[in-house]
Amino acid sequence: MKAFLKPLSISQEKYYLLKYKEGDLHAKNLLIEHNLRLVAHVVKKYQGVDEETDDLISIGTIGLIKAITTFDPQKAARLSTYAARCIENEILMFLRSKRRRSREVSLYEPIGTDKEGNEINLLDVIESTPVDIVEDCYMRENTSYLLRSLKDTLTEKEYQVICCRYGLFGEEEQTQREIAHRLSISRSYVSRIEKNAIEKLRILFENK
Repeated sequence: MKAFLKPLSISQEKYYLLKYKEGDLHAKNLLIEHNLRLVAHVVKKYQGVDEETDDLISIGTIGLIKAITTFDPQKAARLSTYAARCIENEILMFLRSKRRRSREVSLYEPIGTDKEGNEINLLDVIESTPVDIVEDCYMRENTSYLLRSLKDTLTEKEYQVICCRYGLFGEEEQTQREIAHRLSISRSYVSRIEKNAIEKLRILFENK
């Protein structure tokens, strides 16, 4: 997958949406460019379909542009959540339209294969369990950011407690009581350390 710009923060997204609504086309372009990674993530779901990835990205980008122009912050918390649905709808409409032009659409007729080589049809795509692509994307990025930031953000003892508590970096997940016994401190002290560490990490993400 080609490199894409990082997603905008919530505050940046709100700022550029406001500027775009005021007529700033540069803001619109920035919103598009910083959400192309989302288009690519949606397109990955259709890799088994007999279409070029670049073509699907182009179709998905149309859905992204529609999302930006029609987004109502009163109805959805994040542009990206709304855009993911618009992108997928645009791709599905394209696939349906193409098959309708060639011959009568059959929901059970194969349209390609998935990553494991299993045959999939249009009904599989339509009825597949919804995947929150946006959340998955941001969860992966936030998890990676969190793990990279632990040592720089926490004290040595906080780092040790968090790693033991949540099973990070090869440590086994342990209870507060087990950690207290291991570190020869009280369970209540472990609880305070964990609470302080989590608060530091919460602030870290607020300022991200």
